Amino acid sequence: MPRLATVLSLCWTCLLFSAGLGLFLSGFLLVRLELRSPSSCLHSPSSTRHFNPCWMPRRFSRAVVVVIDALRFDFAKYDPGNTNPKPYENKLEVIHQNVVSKPQHARLFRFRADPPTTTMQRIKGMTTGTLPTFIDVGSNFASTAIEEDNLIQQFVLNKKKVVFMGDDTWEALFPNKFARSFPFSSFNVRDLHTVDDGILQHIFTTVEAGEWDVLIAHFLGVDHCGHRYGPRHSMMAEKLNQMNQMLRSLIATLQNDTLLVVMGDHGMTETGDHGGDSEGEVDAALFIYSPLPMFEIKTEDPEVVSQIDLVPTLALLLGIPIPYSNIGMVIADMFTSLPKLGDDQYLEHAKALRINAIQVNRFLESYFQVAKDLPLEKLSYLKQLFSTAMAEYNDLITDQHVFEKFIPNQNHLARMQNLIITMRRYLRETKEMCQESWARFNPVHMLCGIILLTAACVHCFLVSENVSTFESLHRVLLFYPIIWGLAAALIVSIWMLISGIMVKSLTLCCWVAVGSHLGFHWNFWRSKYIKNQVANKLSQSSIAAIQEKWQSWWKILIPLGLTLLRCGAMFSNSFVVNEGQVVSFLLKSIVTFTVLELKWNGKLNHGLNVIDMHRNPSFVTYKRESLYIIGLLVTFLLCVLCSNNFYNCREELANCEPSSFLRPLSSLSNRQERNVHYILSVLSLGFLVYLIRKWFLHYGNLNSSHLIVLFVRLGFPFIAFCSCCYWAVNAAPEETSVKLHDMKEKIVVVLPGIVFGLVTTGFFIVLWNPITVFVKENRQSDETLVPSCKSSAEMKADSLHVIPLIYRKIQQSMKIHFNGDRDESRTVAAYGLGTVYSAALLIVIVLLAFLLILLHNERMSLAFLLLFLEGFSLLEIHGMARNLSLQTDNTGYFTVPWYAVTAWVFAATQFFYATGHQPTFPTIQWNAAFVGFSEGHSTNILPAILVGMNTFASHILFAVIFLR
Repeated sequence: MPRLATVLSLCWTCLLFSAGLGLFLSGFLLVRLELRSPSSCLHSPSSTRHFNPCWMPRRFSRAVVVVIDALRFDFAKYDPGNTNPKPYENKLEVIHQNVVSKPQHARLFRFRADPPTTTMQRIKGMTTGTLPTFIDVGSNFASTAIEEDNLIQQFVLNKKKVVFMGDDTWEALFPNKFARSFPFSSFNVRDLHTVDDGILQHIFTTVEAGEWDVLIAHFLGVDHCGHRYGPRHSMMAEKLNQMNQMLRSLIATLQNDTLLVVMGDHGMTETGDHGGDSEGEVDAALFIYSPLPMFEIKTEDPEVVSQIDLVPTLALLLGIPIPYSNIGMVIADMFTSLPKLGDDQYLEHAKALRINAIQVNRFLESYFQVAKDLPLEKLSYLKQLFSTAMAEYNDLITDQHVFEKFIPNQNHLARMQNLIITMRRYLRETKEMCQESWARFNPVHMLCGIILLTAACVHCFLVSENVSTFESLHRVLLFYPIIWGLAAALIVSIWMLISGIMVKSLTLCCWVAVGSHLGFHWNFWRSKYIKNQVANKLSQSSIAAIQEKWQSWWKILIPLGLTLLRCGAMFSNSFVVNEGQVVSFLLKSIVTFTVLELKWNGKLNHGLNVIDMHRNPSFVTYKRESLYIIGLLVTFLLCVLCSNNFYNCREELANCEPSSFLRPLSSLSNRQERNVHYILSVLSLGFLVYLIRKWFLHYGNLNSSHLIVLFVRLGFPFIAFCSCCYWAVNAAPEETSVKLHDMKEKIVVVLPGIVFGLVTTGFFIVLWNPITVFVKENRQSDETLVPSCKSSAEMKADSLHVIPLIYRKIQQSMKIHFNGDRDESRTVAAYGLGTVYSAALLIVIVLLAFLLILLHNERMSLAFLLLFLEGFSLLEIHGMARNLSLQTDNTGYFTVPWYAVTAWVFAATQFFYATGHQPTFPTIQWNAAFVGFSEGHSTNILPAILVGMNTFASHILFAVIFLR
């Protein structure tokens, strides 16, 4: 097939898969339309405007907002009866003391976060009052400015000075909005102290100076401690004690007109991760404190507060407009009982809810006019509920205005209570509708995407099974389908333009794929039918042909059946949750079946005995290969079994405990245990390098002086050494790290940089000259066969080889005599020629492995060793099975059976789970984005590449190994 046709075929196949995947994702990852309109005092929903500032009389002139990143609710909850607290329990004693001793001044809420529970999305939610979607999660690395209306923007528009200190994510989200700022890099999760210590240097002097209206401090030590050590480490207790002392000192400095808000943006799992929607991740803490009384005394626990509810609450308490796109609801406890309320204790709460409801209704009307993705029936119901609540509010307010001295009676209070219930119901159901609409999948797009992806897989299967037909008919099976696809896209685009429908690139790509599929199948099956008709006329034994066809289909029935079974099981929730164990079982089954099939076909038992061994030496080879393949099977099964010890847990599995190997060495408090695991990690990496080196030596690929050979000899051990040193620095105790902080910060950047540089250099060397063959030229000499000047012992030893030497000399002389060519005395030895291609690929694989191991925590090196052993065993089993099956037929050596392809895919998926991954957001190992980078990234391209390589490490390695 011409080279152009080959390249075009690959590009066409990529287009088919991309169209199906894009259509599926368009129905799976929905995005919310952002409105840029701001709220203003000129458009106040308040019924009276004689006061200033706008919307509602402010209760506080200033606010201190302290964000303790990853402050889980049970971190702030204090239990006096807990005599044996965990490292994260009973540390924030100052919160408990104020809640108990000053119930009218302080209150602790359970602060419920909306997923995704990543810092950027939570800051966005807590300032805009909206619900970020999962598709925004990639922006956590390189945050872009928030363009929707938000609290920070409203502070600035209303002439309030905002001072910020802490996580520099705020600077990226709100550029040029702060009067003063002290940002610190947030991406070095190994650094527990720089951000917190920097804030502590400025926060108290800033508070005392008084040149601010809103002070925001975002501490990161607790979150970084969770990422590095987990919540059960002693360092977590130290960081929480530091926060406790900070809050105690801060409360003592507050003035009467200042509101203190202490909150966590999200929680964390038991491994210190976050990003998903598990209970530990969404349950944060919210602590409100005021020097003046502001709460009604309650005996029951406070209600659960949504994070976006803080937005309208702070806005009204500080006298600024509620951000335009807010769908949060004011916190009831903040407006229930106030000084100077008179006898009507519900009036202030009703006023706040009315303003809140009018603002939310305005947003719904504006949003629906632009997006059109909200359900009409639900909107009509909410509109009616809103109108009813507003009419009831106006009636109650009119009654109060009619009488100069209005004394509320029981009927009035009951109506006011019902009004509050109605408005809260309106706001709650509005939020639920928005959540359902913005998180609602498009099943039609997803189903069509799955159909296109399935069609693309069928296309690849037909092409691979009919390569000769495709090569001879590439014009009919390639060019014509592409023309069909382009014609279909052209017709659809013309129809959409005529109908006034906006033409999208994804739509055109999908129709190109549909037209191409139709054209391909039409031409393929048409040519297949014609070919079969001709073959039936020429065939003398149609029954034999049918049997041969059925045998060929039977060979691929089991592996393809397992593949289809796994794909179909994706629609089962229980399978998705336990996919790791299911794939492991399928992998072991298909490889075991491959070996058992050899046994059933008589390839592993030939009734060997001594007589047979003398009569036919090939039986000895069979026996050796039989024992070898059984040993490989045992090794393979042991690797799969051991790799199960590295599995992570999904949040749906309540009783599941994640593997201890997923915790980095730095999270281990016991020094002896940490040293043992470090030695195990180093030995695993060293043994892997040793095995690779032995393979090169065995096949003679380390004999030449080429640059690539020198790199393998010296570069591989040095890369492993740098990785081990990097692990040692990361595993160092925190107290050691504090003393050598500057040196450590340089080492954790330099060592990965060296590894990255050497790996890149190795790739370039392989591209430049991948040959590892050593060619040696030998020339036969005409020396005397047995020199005379030797001792008797040497003469006796040489005499044992005289006859073979004489025979070879006579043979050589006869060749020279008859051929008349003196060059026949020259011989050439080529070392490593048989593995000239495999050696180059293996070098690439090892370089990738070094990089991928570095992107995981150090204890995963043992998992990668098992990965290589499992991959080698699987390849050898496949090779031995082919050798034993094709002893009499050599035509199948250059074809790869489908059972091998299926097993390889299962192995890649199985080690996706065996490297600590799960297809959930909390298990994404974000730390990989910052290996070798102490600061943040200017774009999200590089961190996306690093996290992607970490996540799909097994698929990358198995894909490259399969080329071998």
